[in-house]
Amino acid sequence: MRQRSRGRAALAAVAAMCAAAALPGQAYAAGETTAYTFDPGAKKINGAEVSIEASPLTTGSVHRSSIKGGEKLYYRLDLDAKTNAYVSVVAVPKGGGKVAYGDGFTVSIRDSTDRQCGYETARFASAEFPRPIAAYAHRTVDKDGGACQEAGTYSVLIERESKETSSPEAWDLELRYASEPRLGTGGAMPTEAPGNWPSESPAPPTATPQMRSGGTSYYDAIGVETGEWHDDVAPGQTRFYRVPVDWGQQLFATVDLGNNNASTEFVGSALTLSLDNPAHGRVDDAMPLSYSGKSTSVSLDPLPPVAYENRYSSRDSVSGMRFAGWYYLSVTLSPKVAEAYGDKAIPLSLKVTVKGSPGKSPYAGDAGIFSVTGSDKDMARNGKSVPEAARSSTMRTVGVAGIGTGVVLVLGLGVWTLLARRRAAAVPAPAGPVPSGPAQGGAVPGGPAGDGRSPYGGPPQGW
Repeated sequence: MRQRSRGRAALAAVAAMCAAAALPGQAYAAGETTAYTFDPGAKKINGAEVSIEASPLTTGSVHRSSIKGGEKLYYRLDLDAKTNAYVSVVAVPKGGGKVAYGDGFTVSIRDSTDRQCGYETARFASAEFPRPIAAYAHRTVDKDGGACQEAGTYSVLIERESKETSSPEAWDLELRYASEPRLGTGGAMPTEAPGNWPSESPAPPTATPQMRSGGTSYYDAIGVETGEWHDDVAPGQTRFYRVPVDWGQQLFATVDLGNNNASTEFVGSALTLSLDNPAHGRVDDAMPLSYSGKSTSVSLDPLPPVAYENRYSSRDSVSGMRFAGWYYLSVTLSPKVAEAYGDKAIPLSLKVTVKGSPGKSPYAGDAGIFSVTGSDKDMARNGKSVPEAARSSTMRTVGVAGIGTGVVLVLGLGVWTLLARRRAAAVPAPAGPVPSGPAQGGAVPGGPAGDGRSPYGGPPQGW
């Protein structure tokens, strides 16, 4: 039974590996250069037009939904009076469609009286082309009191705005609900946002540039660390990268877009660079980069080091740097670039610098996604994404299970051989000499019918 169980474990591990490799949840549409890979563990959920009919979101889970232009959809939250809650929304318009300036969505958390607890808006500005956009809303507990502090039922409201000239198709949604860990008891935390921080851009990384192919979504974003990473991006394509940034560390990022000699035509707002935090809340966007066939560059503005007290700032680019964990960089090249330069991908260079020594976490116990672990650093160093890390782990499981099954088989064969030898040794030998002729007094050919014994008293010689 143990051997059979180990065999089943090996088969189950292989099945898990195949499932991880399949990457379900990829969304394709006409005109898209690549798919957006939704989290395969996402649960399907429908938004409700009436708040009391809303389906609940569960903490630590990912959900999939969709929203049409002009719709207002509700989802339910059940909150206690002690935990900070964050709900992020990633909207994925259909590739090949149209979006206009000002198109976007607002996500908010509201109490039972429809009082707004927190909100954020994501919009298409001058870069008017379809791409994933993200925003989050949060209910945070304030020790000094205020709105939305009670335990009870809350609502998440997503409101989509679209111009008449925009494509009418529904946008796919990816919703994440995360709870922030409780603070430790190591002293009072600051309650004011920092007024200033080091803003001088660091020197470019000196290590030899390496290839790192970005992912298609937050789920399969490729890990990077301090260094220069080469990739390419096709018109209409979005590349995702993620960087582990610990408490007290400061993140800098620059994208250089290579030259293309096919034309010198000017394309405005050709490339965007965005940064989101571990809860998938928007932190900052670089000014859209124009392109005319020559090498060009765009950088994020200097951001503050990661600190708990950043949340008290009214600026998104400061308050978004409130947790340690994976920070997500996304780069999108406008599909309009193809009209002047063709569909061929253009080389890019992503330069990342993480400054500062890791500080102590303010949370009590395991901080989950709001922390940087040794495994996270390894994934960034080796350029791993979540599914790639899962496949590597599964392969190790398969190897261990396979070795275990092989050991069981070898041991079983050894035991069987030993028992067979013992049985052979236990058979008694003949008492006297073995004659070579017919047995004395035994049956001979022509003897009684039905006697099938050998006519010899021992083994036949040459017969």
